[in-house]
Amino acid sequence: MTKTKLFLIAIICLLSSCKEVAPPKPVGPLPSERQLAWHELEYYAFIHFNMNTFTDMEWGLGGESPDTFNPSELDTRQWAKVAKDAGMKGIIITAKHHDGFCLWPTKTTEHSVKNSPWKDGNGDLIKDLSEACKEFGLKFGVYLSPWDRNDADYGKPAYVARYHEQLRELLTNYGEVFEVWFDGANGGTGYYGGANEERKIDNKTYYEWDRVTEIVRELQPNAVIFSDGGPDIRWVGTEEGFANETNWSIMRRDEIYPGWPRYKELRSGHQDGTHWLPAEVNTSIRPGWYYHPREDHQVKSLARLVQTYYESIGRNGNFLLNLPVDTRGLVHETDVKQLLALKNQIDKDFAHELAEGIKVQASNVRGENGQYAANQVNDGDVETYWATDDKVTTASLTFEFDKPTEVNRILLQEYIPLGQRVIRFSVEAEVDGSWKKIDEQTTIGNKRILRFETVKASKVRVNFLESKGPLVISNIELYRAPNFLTTPFVSRARNGEVTLTVADDEVDIYYTLDGSEPTNKSDKYEKPFLVSEATTLKSIGYDAETGEQSETQLTYIDIPKSDWKVVKVSSGKIEDAGKMIDENPDSSWATERGVKSPQEVTIDLGKKHMLTGFTYLPIQDRYPFGIITDYEFSVSVDGKSFRTVSKGEFGNVVNNRILQTVNFKPVSARYIRLKGSMVDGDDHTTSFAEVGVITKQ
Repeated sequence: MTKTKLFLIAIICLLSSCKEVAPPKPVGPLPSERQLAWHELEYYAFIHFNMNTFTDMEWGLGGESPDTFNPSELDTRQWAKVAKDAGMKGIIITAKHHDGFCLWPTKTTEHSVKNSPWKDGNGDLIKDLSEACKEFGLKFGVYLSPWDRNDADYGKPAYVARYHEQLRELLTNYGEVFEVWFDGANGGTGYYGGANEERKIDNKTYYEWDRVTEIVRELQPNAVIFSDGGPDIRWVGTEEGFANETNWSIMRRDEIYPGWPRYKELRSGHQDGTHWLPAEVNTSIRPGWYYHPREDHQVKSLARLVQTYYESIGRNGNFLLNLPVDTRGLVHETDVKQLLALKNQIDKDFAHELAEGIKVQASNVRGENGQYAANQVNDGDVETYWATDDKVTTASLTFEFDKPTEVNRILLQEYIPLGQRVIRFSVEAEVDGSWKKIDEQTTIGNKRILRFETVKASKVRVNFLESKGPLVISNIELYRAPNFLTTPFVSRARNGEVTLTVADDEVDIYYTLDGSEPTNKSDKYEKPFLVSEATTLKSIGYDAETGEQSETQLTYIDIPKSDWKVVKVSSGKIEDAGKMIDENPDSSWATERGVKSPQEVTIDLGKKHMLTGFTYLPIQDRYPFGIITDYEFSVSVDGKSFRTVSKGEFGNVVNNRILQTVNFKPVSARYIRLKGSMVDGDDHTTSFAEVGVITKQ
């Protein structure tokens, strides 16, 4: 609370002979100072960069040679600048992953950068990054994998002692650390000094977690500790980038441990929690946590990143976004583009706050001296708060505009130093003299953001329907975010029906089928439509309010697949083979494992067509397999006599799994056969996400 406000309250009290009113008593577990500081960060980066970057793996086995680690253009200042420009507040680095390779010249093992060619063994990536973070005003954090697939003593007390020493080195030599990150991946097969065997440990007791906590508290008392069960912050129970709509910052912490089987409860917390244990929402900007060239085309869309923002920070969590640094040692250009696009969109969404300083009334106010008045929620100061009398757990706040105002976002915050207490609330808007219910939700906590269809409201009312105690609300903000303009997403059913969607329902879609550039004068998309012959679809998103339009989405569409049927496969279950012609890029079919190449599939198109080419979409799974690198494509009129019309190589297809398009001279055919002459992988499995034909000349 500012000195001016305190002075005014004092004057009011003198004039009215009032006494200062005691604040509401705390409810439930409370956050520590280190946890409160963590809540304020909201958004920061995870960087996975280690041995796996160079072996093209997610989990290394531990037997990799340090010679493998050799980035060509490593620049931690670029990482820090990217994070800063993206609006992030810090960076957490994978100082050691499961393969045991250490990014600093540790005294505990030879499996580290000191024996790599990078900087002739004189490098210290942890030092470089900590200094870069300091230069750019970012917080610095470390992830130290408990599991070590390289160490010969893993599973024995000797390794635990080394692990504790590694932690001491990281927390002693690199300045202030804001977060120490641990995960639940523990024990299994590994190199283990050449033993190449499976080792099992009790992850509740083996690492001596109490001792780990003591070391962190001793060396970095302001750092929060992350794991499934904290002790300071928790995993949100999924890597998909969301917390549940109900998200308590409290949990029955003593029940939880790394690898806890009831992990889905982490998404919502426990209403009857015994400890303050807020959720960190972690996800990667790509499918994998480490860089893989094959995922360059799979960087998350702007629409997906914006959704993650609202489902993490907007649902009482912090947003930890992973950036897989590439083999050069740089954040990839595509990732940077999306990060800045996210920053730009969020800045636009929250550019103009509408509630600050406007008239607000409460159905109940604690005391009579204005100390906890309704206008404490829109005074721009999160340290002041509106509160109700002790027995009042249901109340409302009503904001009144000078004139009807468009609104489509509301941001709410509880004063969490006194605990999290709101169980259920609703939002209403007065439109043309009538009240309209906008939404009804559950928890608030540190921050809750609701998105809703734009309304032109004279008043906005927040009804607090259920609470654990008297209400303590520190901040409410209202916004009119601009319409979210994105390029349309095109999907097609087997019968040829085309569906167009955009991220914001208030954005219109226009399209053409004649090759011309679409404008707001073109056909407006109202419902799915049928395309029964080869054509080029061009579509745009259009914001009628601003007159802006998105980039043009160009989509080539060929004949429908409703009459198609997979009639023969060289191996595998033919009853499932329809997945390769279902027009769903996320489904796939594969031949039987272990059957030698070449493998092939034959498809009946239902009737004769004049073909001028074919398409092959590689499997889009996170862990792809059986991708065709060399092909042979044949056609037939009767399904018996086939002739080859094209064969060759899909260049760089393993690293760039986009739709492969092959053209050839026109030929009449009813049956097509695609053979995988060579495939990626040792088990000869051949996989297909989608097979198509080209009929347009």
